[in-house]
Amino acid sequence: MLSPVSLMQRARPTLAAALLAAAALSGCASLLQPPVQPGEPEEQVVARLGAPTNVYPDGNGRVFEYAAGAFGQYQYMARIGPDQRLISYEQVWTLQNFHAIRAKQDTKLDVLRRVGRPTEVTRYARIPFEAWNYGYKESGVWNSQMTVYFNDQGIVEKIENGPDPRFDDSRLRN
Repeated sequence: MLSPVSLMQRARPTLAAALLAAAALSGCASLLQPPVQPGEPEEQVVARLGAPTNVYPDGNGRVFEYAAGAFGQYQYMARIGPDQRLISYEQVWTLQNFHAIRAKQDTKLDVLRRVGRPTEVTRYARIPFEAWNYGYKESGVWNSQMTVYFNDQGIVEKIENGPDPRFDDSRLRN
């Protein structure tokens, strides 16, 4: 039969591991929380997220863009209501948002309000449209590029999805 002291010595490593795991998981839970919550005042949103890279009008409210940078694959938007309070904060470079862009109908401002500024703006030699390229992580897995084409009047002509050439090393292989 084991003495109480012997039982405690055997249980100590297991108890320490359990406490360490619980502490680590509680830290992870706080990391999964969005940095801002709906209903927070605009000043608090800017204090926590920093100055937005762009601000777009949206009816009676505004959309704050937090751009990903040249090689970023995620972009966040904070929607501020007419009461200067946060309505939502979300990652907007998703298939759902790109598929919501309407060809022959949406303008450049509509696209900016939905998904923000592109990774790159260009014109391709054989296509008579301005192309906005969005390099994003499709379904959280694939390095993809969504391209939105605009005519000279600033109306969306078409949308195409394909591999992101920034991450395609096949052209470097022999």
